[in-house]
Amino acid sequence: MDTPELLDGYGPVTGFDEMYAGSGSAVRPTYEGVAAAFGAMGPDEVRLRADALASSYLDQGVTFGVAGEERPFPLDIVPRLIEAADWEHVETGVRQRVLALEAFLADVYGPGEVFADGVVPRRTVMTSPHFHRVVAGLEPANGVRVHVSGVDLIRDGDGRFRVLEDNVRVPSGVSYVMTNRRALSASLPELFADHRIRPVAQYSQHLLAALRAAAPAGITDPTVVVLTPGVYNSAYFEHTLLARTMGVELVEGRDLVCRGGRVLMRTTNGLEPVHVIYRRIDDDWLDPEQFIAESMLGVPGIINAARNGQVTIANAVGNGVADDKLLYTYLPDLVRYYLSEEPILQNVDTWRLGEPDQREEVLDRLDELVLKPVDGSGGKGIVIGPAATRAELDELRDKILVDPRAWIAQPVISLSTVPTLVENGIRPRHVDLRPFAVNKGDGDVWVLPGGLTRVALPEGELIVNSSRGGGSKDTWVLADPAEPEEDELDVPLVETTGTFTLDPAELQVQEQGRGRADGGDV
Repeated sequence: MDTPELLDGYGPVTGFDEMYAGSGSAVRPTYEGVAAAFGAMGPDEVRLRADALASSYLDQGVTFGVAGEERPFPLDIVPRLIEAADWEHVETGVRQRVLALEAFLADVYGPGEVFADGVVPRRTVMTSPHFHRVVAGLEPANGVRVHVSGVDLIRDGDGRFRVLEDNVRVPSGVSYVMTNRRALSASLPELFADHRIRPVAQYSQHLLAALRAAAPAGITDPTVVVLTPGVYNSAYFEHTLLARTMGVELVEGRDLVCRGGRVLMRTTNGLEPVHVIYRRIDDDWLDPEQFIAESMLGVPGIINAARNGQVTIANAVGNGVADDKLLYTYLPDLVRYYLSEEPILQNVDTWRLGEPDQREEVLDRLDELVLKPVDGSGGKGIVIGPAATRAELDELRDKILVDPRAWIAQPVISLSTVPTLVENGIRPRHVDLRPFAVNKGDGDVWVLPGGLTRVALPEGELIVNSSRGGGSKDTWVLADPAEPEEDELDVPLVETTGTFTLDPAELQVQEQGRGRADGGDV
């Protein structure tokens, strides 16, 4: 097929490009419709639509926060397409991974058989800053600790999906999946109509079902709330959107109180019981009686209420031990141990620097590898060896020698590239993918079709996080022609902009919430 003008100069591409096969001369069948549609529009029309798309996001308050500043979240006008067969592989692999993590968390905070059987060293878990003894023995009502998870995937040089990391504390970004779909379907209605795309708008329904299923025993009509750190948190847009689309209350810590071992919500009608809390506050700030005493974000006594079986906290406190990047290296073994299955999605090859022989090899190859802090998020602290200066590598070496447990190493992976509109046309840019899974219990794990594609907008950049200048794409999972068509429900967007008057005490609360709870960097 003819190459649209906007694609002139697209190649040559390195690694695996999701639009072009081989040397970059042939458009893959999956993307033929996209290439034809953009060619028919022409460069000027595409730019006009892209500008309108960006303006609509700004007007609707679709933002993320960096250093206290709200910015519109860049949405690229070119969608990312995933074939049905590829998605089935991802979906099955994510579900398998979530079930293994659930079993691991139940074991770690329960009998500890994984330690006795020598699958994971006890020290690996006990030295994690996210292991909390205070919740040992606390069993959720329906056995679910990972109600929501985000599994970060990349495609390697051969086009195979691999897991980069797991997020089972308070994973952010699903709101952009929902709003991206709404915005792009309005910007490219003709392209949307020409493809059978699996919908994403039902996410809130599945999340609410999972939260209701997690209610304490004997509660048939639970009250569910979303607990936010407040308006200055970088993920506040997501908190408001989820609360609104689920039809539940959005609350802050000051709206809740613990009395008699129960959690109650302040309302105009007095105190009313709360049964399930979808918290978007990190563990350390959740309960000042158990963690940081100075926290004004959480609810004093909420852990005891959970232990008494009067309230369910989703995701469970202590989950962070399962997305520690050192624990990540054991996930294939955990799948085999708990599920008696071979892993469907493979990890990226990883060195554990706490092990002397692996540490020695990595220290000899610092300029070839990617080094990551095991407790890092949002791309913070990552050192890409080939791009680092000698001084940076020397500093890194010293940090590793002081605390080797705090680091892992991985080879430089050439993330797959997808077509992205930039200043000089449509060009290949590196991407990853965060599918979101919702666990309702009894093995019922639903995976949102598509998830959040994050794109590194600067040429050659491998870190896709929003705080590093990254943007997003609408991810289209193409439906199997044999499957019945699903409807895309209309999801109202929610305005998060406005004027707020805060007294000094409130300002202290919001300053805590700015970056220390549900950091929200996607």
